[in-house]
Amino acid sequence: MRYRLFAASLLFTSAAYAQSLAGEWDATVKANGVDVPCRFQIAQQGSSIQGTFFNGEELYPSTSGSFSNGALILSYEYTSGRLEAIYKDGRIQGTYHSTRGNYGFSAVPHAPPPPPSAGAPNIDGDWEIANRSPKGEQAWQFLVRQNGPSIAASILRIDGDTGVLTGVWRDGKFTLSHFSGARPALLEVTPQADGSLHLVMNGKTIYTALRPEVARAKGLAPPTDPADHTGVKDPSEPFRFAFNDLNGKLISQDAPRLKGKVIVLNVFGSWCPNCHDEAPFLEEMYKKYRSRGVEVVGIDFEEPDQLQDPVRMRAFAKRYGIDYTVLIAGETGEVNEKLPQMQNFNAWPTTFFIGKDGRVAHVHAGFPSSASGKKYTEAKQDFSQTVERLLAVNAGPSQ
Repeated sequence: MRYRLFAASLLFTSAAYAQSLAGEWDATVKANGVDVPCRFQIAQQGSSIQGTFFNGEELYPSTSGSFSNGALILSYEYTSGRLEAIYKDGRIQGTYHSTRGNYGFSAVPHAPPPPPSAGAPNIDGDWEIANRSPKGEQAWQFLVRQNGPSIAASILRIDGDTGVLTGVWRDGKFTLSHFSGARPALLEVTPQADGSLHLVMNGKTIYTALRPEVARAKGLAPPTDPADHTGVKDPSEPFRFAFNDLNGKLISQDAPRLKGKVIVLNVFGSWCPNCHDEAPFLEEMYKKYRSRGVEVVGIDFEEPDQLQDPVRMRAFAKRYGIDYTVLIAGETGEVNEKLPQMQNFNAWPTTFFIGKDGRVAHVHAGFPSSASGKKYTEAKQDFSQTVERLLAVNAGPSQ
C-alpha cells in the first residue's frame, strides 16, 4: 500500500514537472509571410505564469496568464496582445493576437545556436536608406552597433524606430530579427563590393543603405529632421485643447494647474509602439521638472472600442508609472479635426513644447527608442534643452 502511494506521488510529481514551462525559449512568429525568430522567457510558480518578450534588454512581460491541461494563455493588456497556445511534446504552438494582426507562434526550449561564420565585415555606424515615404520623407536612417560577428541595429523613420534588430554574420550576410509583441521584422543585410549594403526586409522589400557622405555625394536628400517635420499653422496663437481625462473630467489649456506653465504636450496612442518608447522618458521628465513649473499632458487617440473602455490606456499608464495628465481625445482618424492648429501631423507620437504664454515654441515629430543609440540620446537632450529654455523665459500675456 505504501509503495502504491509512493509510486502515485512520483507520478504526480513527474506530471507536474513535465508541465512546467519555466525557462528560456527559442520562439518564432509568422509575420508578413516569413518566420521571425525572437527571444521568449517563461516564469512559472505554482499556478502563476508569465511570458516575456524582449526589445534588446527591455522586458515586455505578460500582465496575466494561465496554464492548464496544456493550454497556455498570456495577456499583454498594455498592447492589447494575447498569446493563445498549446504545449505538447515539448513545443508551444499557437497564435499571438494583436491590434496590428495575428501571428502564428511556436517555441522550443532554448538551445545554443551554431557559431557565427568567420570573417564578418565591419558595418558598424550610421547608414542611410533612400526612400520616399507617404509621410514626405526621402530617407531613413539605418543605425548599426557591431561587436565582431554580432550586431544590434534599428531603422529610424520619422515616427521612430523598428526596435532592436539583433543577429549575427552567417553564410555571407547578417540576419537580424525583432519581435517584442509588436514590430515583427526579419532583416537580411549583405555588404556589397561598392561599399553599400543590400537590405531585404521580411523576405520581400529591398533597400540599399549608403554611408551618409556617399549619399550626399550622390545628391540624395538626408533623413527628415524631426524638429522641422510638424508645426502649427499660426505660431502666434495659443495652442488650445479641451478633452476629458481618464476620470471623465474636462481639462483644457486654461486649467489652473496648466495656466502659466511650460507644457510638454504629447499626441500619442497606446496602440503605437513608438509611443511606448517615449512614455517612460516623458514620465522621467515630469518627475524632474514638475517642481519647476512644467506639466506633461498626453493627448490620446484610440480605436473605437478603447474609447468605450480604455483598458489598454490604463494598462499603459500602469506599466510606465505615468503620473502626468492623460486626456482621451477621440479616434485616430479624428486627430486633425480635434487639434486643427497642427500642421503636417502624421507621425505618432509628436510632442509640442508650449511656453508659459501658451504658444508652441518647438515641435518634435516621432521618438527614437534606445535601439537607436545616440539618436535616442540626442532626442532626450533636445527635449530637456527645450524645457530649460522655456523655463528661462518670462511669461507673456496669454490670449
